[in-house]
Amino acid sequence: MKKISTVLVGLALFLIIWIDLPENLPINFKLGKNKVSFTINPLSIDSSFLGLKIQKKFQTKLGLDLKGGSHLVFETDTSKVKSEDLQDALNSVRDVIEKRVNFFGVSEPIVQTLKSGNKYRIIVDLPGIDNVVSAVNLIGQTAQLTFKEESPADNKEATATPIYYRLTKDTGLTGKHVKKSTVTFDSQTGKPQVALKFTEEGASIFSKVTERNINKPVAIYIDNFIVSAPTVQQIINDGEAVISGNFSVDEAKKLSVSINSGALPLSIKLVEQRNVGPTLGSLEVRKSVYAGVIGLMMVLFFMIIYYGKLGAIASMALVIYGLISLAIFRIIPVVMTLPGVAGFILSIGMAVDSNILIFERIKEELRKGKEFNIAIKLGFGRAMDAIKDTNITALIVAFILFNPLNWEFLPQFGMVRGFALTWAIGVATSLFTGIVITRRLIDILYKK
Repeated sequence: MKKISTVLVGLALFLIIWIDLPENLPINFKLGKNKVSFTINPLSIDSSFLGLKIQKKFQTKLGLDLKGGSHLVFETDTSKVKSEDLQDALNSVRDVIEKRVNFFGVSEPIVQTLKSGNKYRIIVDLPGIDNVVSAVNLIGQTAQLTFKEESPADNKEATATPIYYRLTKDTGLTGKHVKKSTVTFDSQTGKPQVALKFTEEGASIFSKVTERNINKPVAIYIDNFIVSAPTVQQIINDGEAVISGNFSVDEAKKLSVSINSGALPLSIKLVEQRNVGPTLGSLEVRKSVYAGVIGLMMVLFFMIIYYGKLGAIASMALVIYGLISLAIFRIIPVVMTLPGVAGFILSIGMAVDSNILIFERIKEELRKGKEFNIAIKLGFGRAMDAIKDTNITALIVAFILFNPLNWEFLPQFGMVRGFALTWAIGVATSLFTGIVITRRLIDILYKK
């Protein structure tokens, strides 16, 4: 059993190191008279499982302050909003834009509102997006989804009038009534299509729309552009529908994202767009990395000098902790900003604290004349309460800073959330390595 667990641990460590590898790592060496040269890249997944396509590339993603990106300024039209509803509408616009950007795979955007005179603006910073045109398309327009039918006036027009121009009457069914949108494939043609699931209210409205339009077309519009006009064959009471057309898979995905991301409660227009470089220069980033490495080396040096063999074992656990944390950052993936790096470094200090608490407890038991094996058990057991209390408190603070429920009286900005996320991951990982990994390494390596 021990051999199996050792093999599993070794395999897990190998996968973690493989995920953590830098991109395009060159390997060059001589084997006798032959020169061997190849490049190693981090682990990536590109396969199918039970008909599902699985694609995953593990890489470190950098934020706007470390990598640069696009800076966009949108001006809102608040003329039709009551003063008492203005702040809620602005917050909703900000949340929808952030949600829409994240649907397209851009993590940790900076989206904030700004008042300029009597005008309200939405500032959007997108890390890693260098093409401003792509960035604007990324956010898109208002993405208003509407369903329209023929009005009585339209029916009186000449029959030669194209059907698309006669479908102008609003049915009252809009994007807010859509609960979920997914990409599916037609079982007969194999073509991609967009499946819609309506809310309870939306299902009721849609049922009435289909009832009065049997054998008639109902048009589906996105931002006043018709995307499909299927003919209603029967009453649909289950609240589910399909948008079909000559879509490519990418077009169907984009349409589904637009519907899922919702409609903006205020109309917006782009008033400024530009590329931005990293707010921190490469020299400052390099200095920050050097400072982190020097600080870590000093901590490891102190642990080894002060605690001897136990300190060396703790240092090994700390290195393993760093590898696991980096692998988690890449697997999620977490967009690394300077505050995020600070959160990770802070969690390293907490990982060291856990080891110090354990070792000091072990030393106390040894001073009482206990045998080493018993002192180890008692030291870990009695330090556990303090370690759990410390880490649970830190995780609660990280939860408050991350603010996953978007409470208005708490921070809602990407940089703060980035710090909270890396800190929380680091704290949880340090709790695991400080107790489980350190204990296992002591059992394997330490001989009194």
